[in-house]
Amino acid sequence: MRHRLAIVRVVFAAALLMGWAGAAAAQVARVGGFVKDDGGQPIKGATIRGENPDAPLGSLTATTDEKGRFAIIGLARGEWTFTAEAPGFQAQLAELNIQRVSTPNPPLTFTLKKAVVRPPAGVEGVTAKDLQQQLAAADALFKQQQFEDAVGIYRSILTGAPSLAVVNLQIAAAYRNLKQYDKAIAAYNDLLKAEPDNQKAVTGVALTNLDKGDVQAAEQALTRAADAPVSSRDVFYNLAEIKAAKNQTEEAARWYQKALDADGSWGKPLFKLGMIAMNRGDKEAARTAMARVIAIDPTSPEAAQAKTALEQLK
Repeated sequence: MRHRLAIVRVVFAAALLMGWAGAAAAQVARVGGFVKDDGGQPIKGATIRGENPDAPLGSLTATTDEKGRFAIIGLARGEWTFTAEAPGFQAQLAELNIQRVSTPNPPLTFTLKKAVVRPPAGVEGVTAKDLQQQLAAADALFKQQQFEDAVGIYRSILTGAPSLAVVNLQIAAAYRNLKQYDKAIAAYNDLLKAEPDNQKAVTGVALTNLDKGDVQAAEQALTRAADAPVSSRDVFYNLAEIKAAKNQTEEAARWYQKALDADGSWGKPLFKLGMIAMNRGDKEAARTAMARVIAIDPTSPEAAQAKTALEQLK
């Protein structure tokens, strides 16, 4: 499900472009890859965490797009451990010795298996098989877009195993698809009561407020989510869109850059940063940015727009 916020007016500041260029130059190395399930289908929204206690930045994260792609940039040389996680799947680890700086490192491909659900401690009368079957049935209905029926089963699971509060993420997602935004926010908040630091729920509240058009509430929630130790590219990008719509152009550019830092293979924030240069008349910087959009995200709508922009910049 895609969510967009129309930009009323964009007039960017030159100083932020300088900051973008400096940040890009400071990056050391990059690794990318894919996350899929054991049926070969891409997993959107999976989290990949790279860790190296000896590196200046010892922990870096990225999130997969709709094609299961991810990229982590800013890696120092050395031995890194990468963990791929997604709701409903078993986590997977991979190790990679990062050596290359100017050329791409070998790609990582994660194949995640469905998680085996076990009854939480203290839950009586519910077997692992029961939970597994109920979750499978609810997930199947969700994929068939029978969201109300899926919610009914998810709530039945919570009744039998209330400590599985994470199921509220699926309930909230179903309500967002149904455009029942207040119910979605309530489901996220139910999870936050059990897990106050759950970043997916915090982010979900923000993006759901954005869905329902409550920009002020969305901005407040996105700001909190963006300041958390672990955040996502979507949080940064949507916060940038809000800032741009409010003509807070320096702030917008800063958050576009953070979205790009979170996923160096994502063309959308890079295209917006390219517009910084176009709006200030810096053709050389604009050409560089637009060319990068085409190189890193060639099949995206932004790549097509970047090609048009390059024609205008000749």
